[in-house]
Amino acid sequence: MVTTLFDLALRACSWGALAAFLHTQVSDSAETKFPLPLRIWWGFYLSISCYCFVVELVMYNQLHAAAQILHLVSDAVSVLVGLFLCYAGVFRYRSSHKPFLHHDESSAEAEKSTGDDIVTPFSSAGVWGIVSFSWIGSLVALGYKKALEVEDVPRLNKDDSVFGAFPSLKERIVESDGGTTITAFKLAKALFLSAWKEILLIACLSLLSTATSYVLYLMIIYLVPLDEGGEFTHQGYIFFPILFLVGKVVDFLVQSQVQFRLQRISIRARSTLVTMIYNKGLTLSYQSKHSGEIINVVTVDAERISDLIGYFYNLWFGILNIVSALSVLYTVLGFASILVFATIVVIMRMGFCLLRWQKTYQEKVMESKQDRMKETSETLRNMRVLKLQAWEMKFLDKIIGLRKAETVWLRRSAFSSAFISFYFSAASTSVAVATFALYMPLDIPLDSGAMLATLATLSSLQGPIYELPKSISMLFQVKVSFDRIVGYLSLDDLPDDAVTRLKGGASDTAIEIVDGSFAWDSSSPNPTLRDVNLKVYRGMKVAVCGTVGSGKSSLLSCILGEVPKISGSVVLCGTKAYVDQSPWIQSGNIEDNILLGLEMDQYKYDRVLEACALKKDLEMLPFGDQTEIGERGVNLSEGQKQRIQIARALYQDADIYLFDDPFSAEDVHTGSHLYKEVLLGHLSVKTVVYVTHQVEFLSAADLILVMKDGRITQSGKYSDICQSSGPDFGQLFGAHMVILSAINEWKAFESAVGSRSKEIAETSSSNQTEQREGSKVLENVIQLVQQEERKKGRVGFSLYWKYLSMASAGAIVIAAEIVFQLLQYGNKKLLVRATEASEQEEPPYRALKLIFVYVVLTTAGFACQVAKTTVLTVTAYETATLLFNKMHQCIFSAPMSFLDSTPTGRILGRASTDQSDVDQKILGQMHKTASSIIQLLIAIKAMSQAAWQVLFVLIPYIAISFFYQQYYIQAARQLSRLVGVCRAPVIQHFADTVSGRITIRSFDQQPRFRETAMRLTDVYSRSKFHNAATMEWLRVRLNFFSSIVCAMSLFLIVTFPDKDPSVTRVAWMYGINIYWLQEWLWQISDVENIIVSVERILQYTAIPSEDSLVVEEKQPDPSWPSQGQIDISSLQVRYAPHLPIVLRGLTCTFEGGKKTGIVGRTGSGKSTLIQTLFRIVEPTAGRITIDGVNISAMVLHNLRSKLSIIPQDPTMFEGTVRENLDPLGQYPDEQIWEALDKCQLGDEVRKKEKKLDSAVTENGENWSMGQRQLVCLGRVLLKKSKVLVLDEATASVDTATDNLIQQTLRQHFSDCTIITIAHRITSVLDSDMVLLLSHGLIEEYDTTARLLENESSSFAQLVAEYSERSKEQY
Repeated sequence: MVTTLFDLALRACSWGALAAFLHTQVSDSAETKFPLPLRIWWGFYLSISCYCFVVELVMYNQLHAAAQILHLVSDAVSVLVGLFLCYAGVFRYRSSHKPFLHHDESSAEAEKSTGDDIVTPFSSAGVWGIVSFSWIGSLVALGYKKALEVEDVPRLNKDDSVFGAFPSLKERIVESDGGTTITAFKLAKALFLSAWKEILLIACLSLLSTATSYVLYLMIIYLVPLDEGGEFTHQGYIFFPILFLVGKVVDFLVQSQVQFRLQRISIRARSTLVTMIYNKGLTLSYQSKHSGEIINVVTVDAERISDLIGYFYNLWFGILNIVSALSVLYTVLGFASILVFATIVVIMRMGFCLLRWQKTYQEKVMESKQDRMKETSETLRNMRVLKLQAWEMKFLDKIIGLRKAETVWLRRSAFSSAFISFYFSAASTSVAVATFALYMPLDIPLDSGAMLATLATLSSLQGPIYELPKSISMLFQVKVSFDRIVGYLSLDDLPDDAVTRLKGGASDTAIEIVDGSFAWDSSSPNPTLRDVNLKVYRGMKVAVCGTVGSGKSSLLSCILGEVPKISGSVVLCGTKAYVDQSPWIQSGNIEDNILLGLEMDQYKYDRVLEACALKKDLEMLPFGDQTEIGERGVNLSEGQKQRIQIARALYQDADIYLFDDPFSAEDVHTGSHLYKEVLLGHLSVKTVVYVTHQVEFLSAADLILVMKDGRITQSGKYSDICQSSGPDFGQLFGAHMVILSAINEWKAFESAVGSRSKEIAETSSSNQTEQREGSKVLENVIQLVQQEERKKGRVGFSLYWKYLSMASAGAIVIAAEIVFQLLQYGNKKLLVRATEASEQEEPPYRALKLIFVYVVLTTAGFACQVAKTTVLTVTAYETATLLFNKMHQCIFSAPMSFLDSTPTGRILGRASTDQSDVDQKILGQMHKTASSIIQLLIAIKAMSQAAWQVLFVLIPYIAISFFYQQYYIQAARQLSRLVGVCRAPVIQHFADTVSGRITIRSFDQQPRFRETAMRLTDVYSRSKFHNAATMEWLRVRLNFFSSIVCAMSLFLIVTFPDKDPSVTRVAWMYGINIYWLQEWLWQISDVENIIVSVERILQYTAIPSEDSLVVEEKQPDPSWPSQGQIDISSLQVRYAPHLPIVLRGLTCTFEGGKKTGIVGRTGSGKSTLIQTLFRIVEPTAGRITIDGVNISAMVLHNLRSKLSIIPQDPTMFEGTVRENLDPLGQYPDEQIWEALDKCQLGDEVRKKEKKLDSAVTENGENWSMGQRQLVCLGRVLLKKSKVLVLDEATASVDTATDNLIQQTLRQHFSDCTIITIAHRITSVLDSDMVLLLSHGLIEEYDTTARLLENESSSFAQLVAEYSERSKEQY
């Protein structure tokens, strides 16, 4: 004893002296790892300690001396210390303040480095760093210290980045057949060849893993049999734990590399496919346009194909495992193993049929999900219109209906999946029964080694038996995705020969079309444009005019090459710039939208802003030109968006400019400014082709084209066309002259103004004075669109509780799982007791009884499995439906301020990916976690029953593993959240590109947008890449410790065997399988990662509703409003608490049954006033009453359903003409036809083959802008409300059509209150009252006659300016 204590004391002193030496010699060293001699010494110390421990175990087993216990404990401690030191020397760096790379810069500068500046350490890691995943350790450490941001994640190396991977894939496709055509096989072949080295390495590693497992099974057979007294019969058993440790370490290192490299190939394949799909979207022709499906192709099909290599790996590895397992069974059973193989083949064949059955359900799930997401995307995009019309709940019902259809297929798919899982579990049992049944007639001795090896082998077969048919079935599904993507990639591109492009200055002719015929739909017998002949010389100004639907916009599109050419030729000489009729504004700030990728030239930039009258608007915006623009420019007026488009075109300094009705959204003053400064000034020497409905802008043109029914019916100079007798231009010119005559009549009109109008004028004047005297309040403002909210830190228990409180019947699932695990334990107990049949005269179980009891216990386990799976499936979908309905209800009830500041991509991400996780993964993952914990407890009980000393190993291991899991999960959780956050910008960029592809192509900006898409894809990929690496980092460490713990546990079980051999055998069953030791940790980690989807959905279930929860006043009767009188009192409005006041105390009255025109410069508050009337924006102060009822006290649906509006942005939905006019299905066809005739569209619809059932494409793009506005007019004609608002309702129609619309309104809404917002001054001349707003204040409010009578009034000056501008052409 004294000698032993002296030995321990000497060891302690030696280690103390070594620690002091290291502290003085090594602590100040610049080396990042411990010195090599020290690490060698630690390895030597571990080897000696292990040797001593084995010797002490052997001596104790032989001598059973109590004195040996102290030596045994001492050596065990030494082994543990040696393991820790070796781990520190191999896996750990001495310092971790340098996050990613080793360099000589100061630590302060190193801390400033971001992930964008640093390439992933994986690219420079050594062999051991790659094997141990130590290269990711610094990122894990950083994630433990702080919440990771995108900037903290290193960028990918060239091979993994899409910038390097995509050119390689493209080159492979071109090499196959020149890239002329693409098929699913060619695409799959190109993907394979682009990663063949990695695939070959994975195949070799799989062979190594299988060989390792095979050797371990053989060792079980020959090294671990027990004799009659429960003692091990071979002294070689001592070496089995050591060999087991080595084999398991090799196996898990190989598997970690395989899994990581599979993820690496998958990420690379996805990024290249997404890039290919995006690039195709930029080249699609009009008839090939499927923008509603592109998001689904990216989010579903590309993801599925990226997993292709994983399915092939499962197929390959499954075959290897089956061959290995059959080899082991052949060693035990001989030729009888052929019967086992036949059983496996039959099971897999039937399983394949079942999986094909499930595949049908999964395809239905994908189809129904695609329909739902398409409808959701369109609804979110047009939510403002839906709220104005009080249609949002109807469209919500449509989405919920689509969700119900999707849920039907989801349930069927889930139940079929549960049945298949049950089938394969039963099949695995059948294999086990067949195997053990063969032992009896063949008189094979069922000793412990054979039994353990057989059980381990059969356990390893469960995976391949299920995965092989599943992988084959998934390959069929991948084939479907390949066909969908190839089908998309094979759609027609814009033909390269549609337009012949020449360099600028190569010819005096800028544009030439000879005998051109063009059609948007090439299959249509009627061309869109025909017999077009046009020659435009450099520097010419060409104006294009005509009635609605005459082909004006199509003419510009054919010059751009967007309309398929049937015959003729188009030549374009020089660069071009294009301004679309529907403004396209990209997400970002104003400066980026104007520059469009060009370098900043401040002098040129300022000139453009001045010419486009944007400087004053920028001064009003909170951040000037750095103001973030909401999705589709929601925080800008239509005029501002149009002027930003014009500024973008001017800044490009192109040779040819194509303007599609650029002045329609501008007020008279701004329109005149743009006409003079842009058309006549900035572009005075440029070639310009501009479409306009305003006749007063025609005089500056060198050539005027008049169009009708797709033909150029008249052409010439303005004076020549005016003198000609052509009916088409005469119709437009005549309508314009009617307006000018009306202006002259108003100017000559002298009449007394009623007392009511005087009172109104005095009140508004007084109010205006008071407001101007008020001081301007400076606001602390923030950008409209903020970074997506992302939780930080660990997921709180409250989140789990919220989810579990929605999921009922959880206790039933847990109870069924406990019973199932106990039955599994009973099965193992039964089998090990059965091995005594060959060792006793009277075996406890005879053969038939053994098989019978085994089948009964297994069947009972299956019953529990079926019960828990059924309850789990039903509960999962009830919970998922509850979350879905609640989230969508909150989104559809949210105020427009939320929808304006939230990009659609964020909502779609939650409605697709996150919802899929809730549908199919989360509750099942929680069940797996509970199952693994139960299995852990049973395993600990079984092993500690055989040797209670095992607890001294298992308990510390569980504590250390839990610490590692918590250390890892901090970084993994944040990376998982970053993956979700980085997905939305990719989807948003796709949506922006699809909506603006014509503008992008017209500016030849495809390369820059491709680069942006690739960069966003890389940001998403690098988060996934490092997330996969952190998972393997933890897997390596947990497997390392698990292997050591299992080896030490087997040592202890061998050293201290139980008197009952069956207990020892059960303990060995658990001891040779390290799966249960770490599964619970993985399940906990997976739950924490995947619960983020619930967290993201719950974020959108807490959005405040725009409607009042308490209705203070009694709701009006159904006949409200009867008069339509609108009283506005001290109205103040701001869009958000942090934004400035827009309307600053308006007080006025709109008399019932009268027509009121609202005019003012762009941004003066006109549209804000209308939004407040519909309560899209709530008043900050003051009130609005209609017929004495305060609208703020009304239920929103009741208010909006009683008002009608023709919005500024005419919207049509994908569907039919009938559905667009009557989305609620309230009116018969007769009334719909009547409304179409009144809005001048009846003849157009009758020409179509399907009449009212004629198709309307996405966004109504097969209808012109003017026709869409007429459809909106048809809606209000059907609705016939007492209050009608026209918000620039005729901006996109010609003057003649405008006059017809005004006549229709006067005829059918003569007793209604009509509020007209118009920049076209002629649209408000016949109003009873005119309200002129300026900077949110009432500048003038009086009758039209009185304002025109007062020549100093602002309104009179606007009319005079319009009149003078019109007279200049005569």
